[in-house]
Amino acid sequence: MLKAIQILGCSSGFISQRLKKPHSGNGCSLISSKGSDTSTSLFLHPFWTPKTLSFKLIRMFSTQSESNSNAPSSSSSSSSSSSVAVHSAGNVHKIKFCQWCGGPAKHEIPDGEEKIRAICTLCGKIAYQNPKMVVGCLIEHEKKILLCKRNIEPSYGLWTLPAGYLEIGESAAEGAVRETWEEAGAEAEVVSPFAQLDIPLIGQTYIIFLAKLKKPHFSPGPESSECCLFELDNIPFDSLAFSSIFVTLNLYIEDVKSGKIKFHYGTINKRLGTGPSDIRAFTLDYHWQA
Repeated sequence: MLKAIQILGCSSGFISQRLKKPHSGNGCSLISSKGSDTSTSLFLHPFWTPKTLSFKLIRMFSTQSESNSNAPSSSSSSSSSSSVAVHSAGNVHKIKFCQWCGGPAKHEIPDGEEKIRAICTLCGKIAYQNPKMVVGCLIEHEKKILLCKRNIEPSYGLWTLPAGYLEIGESAAEGAVRETWEEAGAEAEVVSPFAQLDIPLIGQTYIIFLAKLKKPHFSPGPESSECCLFELDNIPFDSLAFSSIFVTLNLYIEDVKSGKIKFHYGTINKRLGTGPSDIRAFTLDYHWQA
């Protein structure tokens, strides 16, 4: 089933001005909005209700079509095409020297390409930047979810699913199991893929697997200060480390409520100019679920 759903991060003033704060808890609401096309947008509001664990659907009218929902402001729309190319090609200006010969790098669009690259002025080789894949496990155990409190930066002291960068020579599932062991001291058995979340701005793709514990034992590894099983109504949404984890856990809770666990695919569009600690400053283009 194909969908075009957009979830707007919780820091949106557009939403907060249009909803009344619930009389208790940190509730979360979804606002259904229709644009000029046939697609539907869902906006995520920062009021999560731990006791109900539900998204409330509130219909409202919007004159802006979904295709323009991420349109740049007047100041950014005047940017040159080269600045757009720099953004889409990654942080090429951070590459100062050639990784092969050590020569100084120049930054321009190579012949036959459309994006600015870092090109060695001595050997002429081009440094291409490729996205990194992050893999992890959403572990279910006795209707609880295993989370780890980070003992390293970024997001020191905040909670996350056990996850990390995929290594050469391992499959995504193998990497997720390894990361779970390293961060949570837990032996995980992968059940099924749960979510793929692309984050183009920072060049990352998250693949999260549903998993279960082979043994009911876990303990924090070097990168974690604490590991804990959380009931769904006690998940620390105000203390999560990353937007990808925020989205994953919300999707999981919605699936549990619906009685069917699905596979989800979407793109997290981080807002320019926001820091890594502002995990709710994003929009989610929700493309597909099955």
